[in-house]
Amino acid sequence: MKMSVDFRTRTDGEPAAFDPGQFFSDQLPAALEANHELVIPGAGLLGLRPITIESGGDAWSLSWDSDRVVVQTGLTPGAARVRFKDDQLAGLVCDQFTPVTFMVSGALDMPEGNIGHLLDWWLVLRGALDSRTLHTPGAVSFVDPRGEPLDLHRTFGPDDPVDEMSWFLHEAGYLHITGMFGEKEMARIAGEMDLARPSYEEGDGRSWWATTGDGKRRVVRMQAFDERSEGAAELLQNERFLSIGAITGDGHVHAGLENNRIEALVKPIGVVEGISDVPWHKDCSLGRHSYECCSLTVGVSVTGADSDSGQLRVTAGSHRALLWPSLIGPGCHDLPEIDLPTRTGDITAHLSCTLHMSQPPTKRERRGMYSGFRFPEPVSPEKAAARARLREVREGAYTTVSQEPAPGETAVED
Repeated sequence: MKMSVDFRTRTDGEPAAFDPGQFFSDQLPAALEANHELVIPGAGLLGLRPITIESGGDAWSLSWDSDRVVVQTGLTPGAARVRFKDDQLAGLVCDQFTPVTFMVSGALDMPEGNIGHLLDWWLVLRGALDSRTLHTPGAVSFVDPRGEPLDLHRTFGPDDPVDEMSWFLHEAGYLHITGMFGEKEMARIAGEMDLARPSYEEGDGRSWWATTGDGKRRVVRMQAFDERSEGAAELLQNERFLSIGAITGDGHVHAGLENNRIEALVKPIGVVEGISDVPWHKDCSLGRHSYECCSLTVGVSVTGADSDSGQLRVTAGSHRALLWPSLIGPGCHDLPEIDLPTRTGDITAHLSCTLHMSQPPTKRERRGMYSGFRFPEPVSPEKAAARARLREVREGAYTTVSQEPAPGETAVED
């Protein structure tokens, strides 16, 4: 049986008016009360520092008191403090943004405290507003279809049973399929990467650049690579590649990526400036988990990768846990960190809310390509409403989805 990885509980639509005062006085306290059992055990482990949130000239403070969250109007002495524009706060509440969005864009206005304090409270907000359980150590387990412990280091071959791959992906959040493509195919693409490099220029909006220790500027990511590589374009039409979308129970498709269907990456040794090896993060770290997760990110190993050449690492089960969306936060150290060494022609696949990172290469540079698969169609308002509990909390907080479950539907937990 193929397993679903559809965690969506919201649909896009014309945003409702957002009133920060009403949110902090009525909607958030109601959500915290309704989801007390989901939020409090994990929140109690965070060591929450009080935080003051300012927006539109007003301020509200959140603090932890024994086994509950206290919401008050005004400033709290000694609290962390963050200032939002109204649209930023509305976007944060309705899951369009996360604190990481503001941090990486330079828009985070936090005169007291640090991003960690804000991320801790973000977990509390998401748990309350989205009816999700904050992660606690030991809450995520890994079993195979027979109920036995799952081998988290298992690799699959292209012809292995799809149902087994689907189960593993659902449980662990990633896959490693060996020998999907041949060495000649990958050698051709590696050569086309060399030929394509001069067609990218820094600042063109289609490439990423980094500086290595010798002072050279290197292109490390080439977007829309299929427009410059016949080998990459053919790979995207190959049934071996397209079959990856059929692994989930949701019929993921390689669509909706028309402006950047596949990227070519070069991981050079000794990067001292620029983004080449991205630290721990979820692909939904900038927001929209409840609108789009889980999509499927697929990496093609043009060259093999290991601990010396920039291999991918994943945190098993992190897609099933409400954690910081980027960096390694508190309370997740019980989840196993798994190395995914690959050979030329292997593929890796991970869900969009699986924590992952790439190690900086130390002895050999790595080359790869990344593409993805998405849901075949938007989630219906009826199904989104059926997955969410206490929809009225979110209704006033920036969404237009129906409050009540559709007939015959039941709530689905992440």
